[in-house]
Amino acid sequence: MTTRFPFLPRWKPLLSAALLCLPLAGQAQAGDGALRDALQAARNHQWQAIDRTAIADHVLVGYVDYHRLKARLPAATPDEVQAFLGRHADSPLAGWMRGQAISAYGEAGRHERLLAVADGEPRGAERRCHYYTALLGADPAAAAEGGRALWRVGRSQPDACDPLFATLRARGEIGPDEIWERLTLAWRDGETGMVAYLGGLLGNDWNDARAALDRLRGDFAAITRVPACLGPDCRGSGALFAATMHGFTRADTEAALEAWRKVAPHVDLAAGHRSAIERDLAFYSLVRDIEQNRGWVDGVLPRLDDSELTALRIRVALGDRDWRGVLDWVSRLPEAERDEARWQYWQARALEQLGDTAAAEVAYARAALQRSFFGFAAADRLGRPYALNRASTVVDEASRREIAALPAVRRAEALLRIGEPGLASSEWYAAAARATPGQAMALADYAARRDWPARLVQTTIAAELWDALEWRFPEAYRSDFLRWGETHGVDPYLLMGIARRESAYNPEALSPAGARGLMQLMPGTAAQVSRRLGLADPGRFGVLDPAVNIRLGSAYIGEMLDRYGGNRLAATAAYNAGPHRGDRWLERAPEAFDLFVESIPFRETRRYVQAVLAYRVIFESLAQGGDTTGVALLTPAERQGRYDGSLLARN
Repeated sequence: MTTRFPFLPRWKPLLSAALLCLPLAGQAQAGDGALRDALQAARNHQWQAIDRTAIADHVLVGYVDYHRLKARLPAATPDEVQAFLGRHADSPLAGWMRGQAISAYGEAGRHERLLAVADGEPRGAERRCHYYTALLGADPAAAAEGGRALWRVGRSQPDACDPLFATLRARGEIGPDEIWERLTLAWRDGETGMVAYLGGLLGNDWNDARAALDRLRGDFAAITRVPACLGPDCRGSGALFAATMHGFTRADTEAALEAWRKVAPHVDLAAGHRSAIERDLAFYSLVRDIEQNRGWVDGVLPRLDDSELTALRIRVALGDRDWRGVLDWVSRLPEAERDEARWQYWQARALEQLGDTAAAEVAYARAALQRSFFGFAAADRLGRPYALNRASTVVDEASRREIAALPAVRRAEALLRIGEPGLASSEWYAAAARATPGQAMALADYAARRDWPARLVQTTIAAELWDALEWRFPEAYRSDFLRWGETHGVDPYLLMGIARRESAYNPEALSPAGARGLMQLMPGTAAQVSRRLGLADPGRFGVLDPAVNIRLGSAYIGEMLDRYGGNRLAATAAYNAGPHRGDRWLERAPEAFDLFVESIPFRETRRYVQAVLAYRVIFESLAQGGDTTGVALLTPAERQGRYDGSLLARN
């Protein structure tokens, strides 16, 4: 591969002198060793091994106390729990302890104690069930409302919910209607065992509804032949029709709409059920681009008043090159969304295609004021510099001293010293989430000076410091990006953009799908790339090493660039969604770059491509001190080339 990037100027270095105000931040301090030993002993319930005198004044003594109090639950009193919560109100320890107390008191049936420590509805189904069980005596109406919400799912809930559900059923708060609704949700979700169990709870007056369900199990199309009135007083119709149409629409959208048009006038459904059915039909009709359904969709969209569906309809109009339709549907978006660069850009493109160049320039100019992929694309249309909209990241020395003394910061530092980076991050993010604007700025400044890129980025997210670009896009792992970018012929700013989007610069990031590290490599992909490079498989943990991850990620995106003739839009889409999908999308893609990006069917990949290319612009601009001169969103070939099967012909 050939090198694809120009000479890279060095970013201005961080002010190393600022670190002088943190002389002991990363250095071992008195009592750290004793605290580390005490925390390990507390986790193992080895209380006799803890030297309380040695840790009494340590900033992390609360972590040891947390395990001691947790071990005493549910015997520990609410007063003891509340005292702990008060002492550690500025730490995640308080939330963790409250959750542990709710679980322990709930499992022990100590409902008064649970309510004494609860602070409204907790998170998690199990704790919510304990909470509403405790409320059965104190606030029956709230318990019934919360319990019915937990009941109204098509899957099994934790065992902790059983007493709550049993009591609500005995009181009549969960009756046959709720049982039938949950049965239909379970059928929709494929939970056949639950369907059978719930069916056994219904009386003979639900036989017609059960018979209709049996008929529909093997044939969604039978929805046009089952009675419109099901269950006592027709109360079973809505849930069954909604569940049936849910499955039918996904299986065969065109046939589902045909059936719906037949039954809709004759079945009495609640507004929520009817809206859900029609939204599903509109969504899948648009996503699958079913032209036969287009007229019905256009008629129902104004009534549904759903901006996500309207955006889908705009994308369909773009695919059809229906420029007047683009203008019409963009005008129906809520004003706040309509003003976004994406929709201002497409409004401008439509006006341009229709010959109204003056109005098009106005819309392009509005889009170009924003820092985004389409904002930068609009600036290119006008030949204007990119709008970075940078905010100052200067923090005064008094604020620096104040934040360095903040208990949460001292705890985070101490946790890092004793080898607890996960707990340190929890402390840090909790502090960022509750910080004042001034404190958030100082926290970000602190993280930048301590060279904590992941915590720095997350601080800007938690505090919504969207314009603090030097902090949102830190100069981290620069030498690795430069080295492996040059080795594999890949623009290092593109690598930085990918890493920033993939992991927010967290080298230990793990995705639910199993992707790992800065550039979120799947272990299988890492093994394959390593093999092609003649390297040993780094394994699931070796790939977390930043240098290894960047090396392999650079090689992999380099392969994608070679696959698509150096086109970064296509290569980035393939990096995110896989090359086979990328090939398939190009085979039926529109020719223009912007239409190709908008035509990507996966919303995640569509946003990913836009973010990575925009981040790339920001990284390169910051490398030039914020000057966008010579920085380009796309190369001339990427901007003017064809996005279709011809890109694949170069393989």
